[in-house]
Amino acid sequence: MGREGDQPAVTGGSGTVSTTTSEWSGTSGGGPVSRGPAGLGLGLCLTVVAVAFESIAVATAMPVAARDLDGLSHYAWSFSAFGVGMLFSTVAAGRACDRVGPAAPLRAGLLVFILGLLVAATAEQMAQLVAGRLVQGLGSGVIGTAVVVCVARAYREDERPRMFTAISTAWVLPAFAGPPVAALVTESWGWPWVFVSVVPLVLLGGALVLPRVRGLTQERRNPDDPAGGARPAPLWAAALVALGTVALQVAGQRLDAFALVLLVVGAAALVLGLPSLMPGCFTRFGRGLPAVIITRGLLAGAFVGGEAFLPLMLVEEKGLALVWAGAALTAGSVGWLAGSWLQARPWLRLRRDRIITLGCSAVVCGLASVALNALTASLPGGYVALGWVVAGFGMGLATSSTALAVMSLSRVAEQGRNASSLNLSDALGSALLVAGAGTVFAALSRGGNLPTAFGTLLLAVTAVSLLAVLASLRIGALSPPGAAVSDETPPAFVRSTESSGGTA
Repeated sequence: MGREGDQPAVTGGSGTVSTTTSEWSGTSGGGPVSRGPAGLGLGLCLTVVAVAFESIAVATAMPVAARDLDGLSHYAWSFSAFGVGMLFSTVAAGRACDRVGPAAPLRAGLLVFILGLLVAATAEQMAQLVAGRLVQGLGSGVIGTAVVVCVARAYREDERPRMFTAISTAWVLPAFAGPPVAALVTESWGWPWVFVSVVPLVLLGGALVLPRVRGLTQERRNPDDPAGGARPAPLWAAALVALGTVALQVAGQRLDAFALVLLVVGAAALVLGLPSLMPGCFTRFGRGLPAVIITRGLLAGAFVGGEAFLPLMLVEEKGLALVWAGAALTAGSVGWLAGSWLQARPWLRLRRDRIITLGCSAVVCGLASVALNALTASLPGGYVALGWVVAGFGMGLATSSTALAVMSLSRVAEQGRNASSLNLSDALGSALLVAGAGTVFAALSRGGNLPTAFGTLLLAVTAVSLLAVLASLRIGALSPPGAAVSDETPPAFVRSTESSGGTA
């Protein structure tokens, strides 16, 4: 306190935080200056295009792959294994980005991702396909964390919403070509070529982005910051959470007496490991940063839990061709793009926390509509696309906004750790909800009653998205998208009470 450049205290929840502008992401003592190398935005977007194409293409081809490998009963594992891989790698990537910058982790993530594609493409058993998806998740978790850190360190705070709109656009673009291309490749050459076709895209994205992120090295810590940056997240905790997630899914798949033991072990692993990977006040559901991260995990889990079974529902229950099942995913991506575009408009005067709540509410409405369609066998499958547009719109609003909130709540030395906490919550929510949905589907589909099985699992994820709405109300007042950002104003977001010692 009293140093030159100190800003007024920012109050939020029951804690008060006094900050220096230079401690906060995207600013320096002389004011926020964009440091992004020329072409960095294009390179990051092309990298995202490659990963997004894999996501949408694999989701389209997976019903055929599961049937060919006689692994329909383990269908959920092909998605939850991806999330389990992300659980560990996001933590490792956050530590690496804070220590050496995002360049080296991004390069490693791209290489691991390619390895996972090749393992899956050569699978002759469902177990190998699941293993390939696990390796892909390891690579994707590193890539996702490194991209967020690149944006945080290379762009001013007022530039970031537009950058996230560009990244969301890059994520959506493959949705227009991905499903029909994946369906055509699957029907013409076989599903393994869907994985192989992604490799050149990853190589191209890496070739464009890696030379441009070499300058984004480790950030110099503020010498006046007594905390000296955030405590690195322990890798043992990440491994414990990943193993706990696996134990919970195995318990759900077994549905026998031993499942209870696995359930207790898995829950205990999460209780022991998760607090060390999250910001302070997380276990007490604190306002600010903890509430943002909890909201993101619940919302991502609900959406991905529904998305994983959407093509399967349309193919198996509604009898649609694979290309039309993929088109439903495309419709959701269009809604996602619209939501992401809207959240970055400077004329949108809603506070950022209210944008997040609005997005969560839209996901509730979209998932509920899809669940109703699944339970009503007489409704054509084409109506699913309408509900999925609404759900995608909500994800576009909330996903970009939660990422922006975490950036503005983070000091420079904490960007990697907090970005990994956000991605970890995203991956954990996705893995647990896909596992839960898989358990519901495995239990209810044994009698051949597909409408009940799909409808029940979709109602379950709808309930989780409703919890995300309630969690978003705990975030607290955040500045709207058009709020001015300068070196003479305090951060737009209220930081977690972790730094103040306050309670939530």
